[in-house]
Order: sequence, then structure tokens, then C-alpha cells
Amino acid sequence: MAFSRLREDIAAARAHDPAADSNAEVFLAYSGLHAIWGHRVANWLWRRRLRLAARVYSQLVRFATGVEIHPGATLGRRLFIDHGMGVVIGETAVVGDDVVIYHGVTLGGTSSRREIRHPRIGDGVVIGAGASVLGAISIGDRSIVGANAVVVRDAPADSVITGIPARARPRVATSPAGPLHPDTYTDPAIYI
Repeated sequence: MAFSRLREDIAAARAHDPAADSNAEVFLAYSGLHAIWGHRVANWLWRRRLRLAARVYSQLVRFATGVEIHPGATLGRRLFIDHGMGVVIGETAVVGDDVVIYHGVTLGGTSSRREIRHPRIGDGVVIGAGASVLGAISIGDRSIVGANAVVVRDAPADSVITGIPARARPRVATSPAGPLHPDTYTDPAIYI
């Protein structure tokens, strides 16, 4: 089971990063992947109420990778954190399957009460560099959060979310030639 998850993680990194030349390179040199693996250990400790050990371990992982993931956060399968430096994922955040997170992203809280205070990220979401997704909000499946967006409101599935504060628009755009679908044309300028 553990080895199949490691292979799945490496395959996800290779699928999302054209610069990845080999499985060995990804295994040895991808800090985002190391942060995810470290989080699994910290989360295991957290769920067994070994909270101090979980927090200390997660801080060691943060020191080594530049990625801070609270041990209480829930991460889905095949998550890829590209160039992980500066990524912060809060305690009550929930990240779906097949999500891509670029450097400098914050999945942060807006409340100091003990409640759900971090975002819920749907499956297949891409979060651009420097984006901040804040509060107990939901980002729908297959959405794209633009670089440096500040998202403070829910967004439906299949959205492109850009701006400060961010606004959600439908992911499918049109051109003079007709509808453009992001699977065939992904220039983000068409969504602005």
C-alpha cells in the first residue's frame, strides 16, 4: 500500500512537471513531494492524539522543505506541490484529489476560534503561484485559481478565479471562432 502511494505520488509529479526527467530525480529532489510525505507521518501522529510530536515533526519537515502543512490538514491523493517554497496549508484545510499547488500559496484561516476556518479545495483544482485562499470557503472541482489571487468567497466547479478580491468566472470561454475549452486552449488571458 505505502509503496503504491509513493509510486502514485511520483507519477503525479511527472505528469504535472515537464522538467521532471526521471522517477529518481522526483524521489530525491522534489521538496513539495517530501513535504507531502512528511505530512502523512505528522497526520498519523495527529490522529493518534500525539499532538506535540506531530507539531514538532511537521516543523522539521517545514525546515527541510520550505512547505508548512499543519498536521491536522486533510490532503487528497496525487497532490502535487510544485516548487513548494512558501506554501502554507492550515489545520482545517481539506485538499481534494489531483490538485496542483504552486509556490507561495496560502490556504489560510480568517478566524481565531476553534472551528473550521480554512478552505475546502475540490478535486482537480490548480492554484497559481502566490494565491491566497482564505477562510472557510469552498473552491469547486476543476477550478483554476490565478496567480496572486486573493480568494475570500466560494467558487463553483469549473471556474477561473482571478483578482484581488478574486472573482469567479466560468472556465469555458469563447473566441470569434467559437467556444474555447481549457483542455485545448489554456491561455489565462482569455478569462480576464
